[in-house]
Amino acid sequence: MSSNAKEAILAAAKRTAQAHGYGGLNFRDLAAEVGIKAASIYHHFPSKAELGAAVARRYWEDTAAELEAMLAESGDPRQSLSRYPQVFRTALTRDNRICMCSFMAAEYDDLPDAVKTEVQAFADVNVAWLAKVLSAAKLVSPKQSQTRARAIFAAVAGAQLMARSRADIALFDSVIESYRAAGLLPA
Repeated sequence: MSSNAKEAILAAAKRTAQAHGYGGLNFRDLAAEVGIKAASIYHHFPSKAELGAAVARRYWEDTAAELEAMLAESGDPRQSLSRYPQVFRTALTRDNRICMCSFMAAEYDDLPDAVKTEVQAFADVNVAWLAKVLSAAKLVSPKQSQTRARAIFAAVAGAQLMARSRADIALFDSVIESYRAAGLLPA
């Protein structure tokens, strides 16, 4: 199987997991979406757990790269913090999907250990980036950065969940603006 097929499987698995979580990953459905036989998926992903871990790992790696690129592009920590909610908003604009790792975190008790590890890594990457940027922006002391970073991550992910439950991206925008007005996020 080519690396292109592997990438297509990962992309299809990401879309599915953003809409249906880990429980929604089904080799037969993914194969149909990609245009291959279900048995072909086993060449790269011998089990659903391995596919789930791979797609979650790719998701947090891509998010980490996106966050670092956003900071490098602006060069301004405050501006990067202001743009942070866009990372979550983007999923909503794609057929009302949500952060894949947020969805999987809700399924935590039913996840294989390898998938749990990757889902936790997503939260860790976001919190570490936020803490670093909060400190760089001098919005909080380095001692307070981790706590504030967790609050921002939880708040933005929560706004995404609320908006998805109503299929209303304007709700996401409104909640994010309320966070800015309250001082949780910079304006």
